[in-house]
Amino acid sequence: MSGIGMQLGQVQSQRMEQRLAPRMIQSMEILQLPVMDLQARVQQELQENPVLELTEKDEETQAIEAAEEPGPAPVAEEAAAADPGERELNIDVQGDGDIEFDRLEAMNRDWENHFNEEHRQSRGHLAEESDRKHEAMQNMADRPPSLHDHLGEQATFLDCTAEQLELVRYLISFVDERGYLARKEEVPEEPGHERRHKKYVTKPIELEELASSHEPPVSVAAIEEALQLLQKLEPPGVGARTLQECLLLQLTPDMPHHDLVQTLIQHHLEDFEHNRMPVIQRKTGCDLELIHEARDVITRLNPLPGAQFTASISSYVTPDIEVGKDENGAYTVRLLDDWIPSICISPRYIQMYRDRASDPKAREYLKQKLQSAQWLIESIEQRRNTLEKVTRAIIHHQKAFLDEGPELIRPLKMQQIADQVGVHVTTVSRAVDDKWVQTPRGLFPLKRFFGGGTEDDVAYETIKQKLLEIIAKEDKVNPLSDEDLVAKLQELHYNLARRTVTKYRKMLHIPSSRERKDWTLAEKQQVERAAHAAHEVPVPEPVPPSLPEPPAVLPHEIAHTPFSGDGDGELH
Repeated sequence: MSGIGMQLGQVQSQRMEQRLAPRMIQSMEILQLPVMDLQARVQQELQENPVLELTEKDEETQAIEAAEEPGPAPVAEEAAAADPGERELNIDVQGDGDIEFDRLEAMNRDWENHFNEEHRQSRGHLAEESDRKHEAMQNMADRPPSLHDHLGEQATFLDCTAEQLELVRYLISFVDERGYLARKEEVPEEPGHERRHKKYVTKPIELEELASSHEPPVSVAAIEEALQLLQKLEPPGVGARTLQECLLLQLTPDMPHHDLVQTLIQHHLEDFEHNRMPVIQRKTGCDLELIHEARDVITRLNPLPGAQFTASISSYVTPDIEVGKDENGAYTVRLLDDWIPSICISPRYIQMYRDRASDPKAREYLKQKLQSAQWLIESIEQRRNTLEKVTRAIIHHQKAFLDEGPELIRPLKMQQIADQVGVHVTTVSRAVDDKWVQTPRGLFPLKRFFGGGTEDDVAYETIKQKLLEIIAKEDKVNPLSDEDLVAKLQELHYNLARRTVTKYRKMLHIPSSRERKDWTLAEKQQVERAAHAAHEVPVPEPVPPSLPEPPAVLPHEIAHTPFSGDGDGELH
């Protein structure tokens, strides 16, 4: 029997690993934050880090900074090389650390006379601040009633038995935010295709499943009766399982063209989607004008009855940068960081750390907090420098955009800005992510200024704008096909393939030429042409004028007729 030999020993090997230092991770996080999120981050750090203090600028300082035009600032690496105070904090507990203490004190030299002691608010100021918070809470809007609350309140007034009321409330719990009796199911991933985000599809809930899942189980007929009661509640269409059912529940006998509308909803919704009006006309036997009137009735119905109860969240955009013009017409860049609190490191904690007689654990704790505070302050300053440099480079490339309008935007890649600024392309990506700029042309996200283009240095956004203009001017009776759009763009010196035009058309949510055709207008023009042809009086063909017949010459007069000629035998 052979045994397996095992040997224990030490083996020396080398390998290279790339690890991000905590300071670099924090710097990237700060760079990516928009101004309002950065404000919240600073407020959080002020609460968690006791060595940080909030400073307030006086009015004179704010006026001076507002009047000064910001110039290009060096990036953090350049500033660190020029100023020893910008180096990474490295406090040595065993050594004297005098150099590092001097650095920390230099960072706060403008505030040392103001923050020797912690600021304590008076009792009256605390009471006043508390009153303002209570007043703000009282002025907050109440939570609007949800769809389930609205349906449950109406259910109490239904004329039904207690058992039916309980089933109605049971069904209400399955109504989704759209007002449908449905649920979301996750779409399974295809083999070999990894998906970043989960994909869901909405499916109606079967009555058999609802009946069996009830405790105790009930019959399907009881669920159907409860569903009919639920569908009588407001808003109309609630409790439907499909779009057709939702629209049919909203029909009333006094609606115009009720029977035709009902037929169109039951059998021709897909034809409406693809603008197959001749098919609907042929199957229903109605003229196009009547079909369009019925379609107008359908468009006034609500396909999402529960949407009115969905809490609408208004998102407000706060620009990070402002681009303006000076008296010479040159563009200027100013960071709008007034929302960010001004912070500094408290000299009081620096003195506490200098005391070598204090507890070593306390000194270690202060070392970590002092280092974290310095990293935060330097990361904020580095964010300012990087964001300003990137914005200036973008404005330099897109000057025509600001001068003339979005149609003159130029193709621009982030790599071009990264090469010009001297940073990595991922730094540019983080700098422009979720950042907005206020310009004389309006408010735009910084990513709006980036985009690809054709070989002729024409931005894709320009081509999309031209495509919209061409389609807006087309004949609605004979819309332009994708081949026609290619020809129109070639007339404007934009050489694109048909598949590219089709891709842009779909990106702009523009239907195909058949779906854009106005069949009512086409029929109207056809009728007008037929009527004109029927009432047109035929014009007879013009008859060429006949030559007058020569006078008759008697035979006995021929001998007495004088003869004159020009030598060709023709009489004159």
